Amino acid sequence: MVVKVEDLDKLDKRYRANLINSITGIKPANLIGTRSRENQDNLAIFSSVVHLGSNPAQIGMVTRPQAPNMKDTYSNIMDTGYYTINSIQQSFIKKAHYTSSRLDKEVSEFDVMKLKRAVVSDFFAPFVAESSIKIGLRHLKSLDLPNGCIFIIGEVLLIELPNKIMDDEGHMDLSSENVVGISGLNSYYALEKIASFPYAKRDKIPEFSA
Repeated sequence: MVVKVEDLDKLDKRYRANLINSITGIKPANLIGTRSRENQDNLAIFSSVVHLGSNPAQIGMVTRPQAPNMKDTYSNIMDTGYYTINSIQQSFIKKAHYTSSRLDKEVSEFDVMKLKRAVVSDFFAPFVAESSIKIGLRHLKSLDLPNGCIFIIGEVLLIELPNKIMDDEGHMDLSSENVVGISGLNSYYALEKIASFPYAKRDKIPEFSA
């Protein structure tokens, strides 16, 4: 199967969206928690979270175009400067998925999906209690992308996670907490740790066979 750009233009909109969202493989599935200045909580699933650097610790994510109306997640981040990234476990995939529904601003996804709020170190934005990995961030910068989407850059202010999933080198075993990944717009995958290798150095490359 070969699909060229002229073929993409002819595809059904939903089919094309699923195809392009799937071809890069499994992506992290996270819930983004925000709170408005009026203390209204919002929760939305994102599959575009990406590590930018460890020193300083920064994480990026892509949000959809905000025209004609600014979405609650982006609006809250711009207004308050704070937001959270929360891992999704197998035990609440369905609840997490439906946070993508368009609800009225005064209705919180926490309440509709029956997910519990968690407070960590008096951080302004809400965390998801059910999530094993919780990250609190402060907004640093937003970059406009060519397709109208916006790339949000955040500074990591705090992290909460179980000690048991960490090894001596700072790696974490996501499979031990049943963390899930996402492909396309609505297909979820279990993660399984299958290998661990030492830091790659030129003088330590093994002898490979063809």
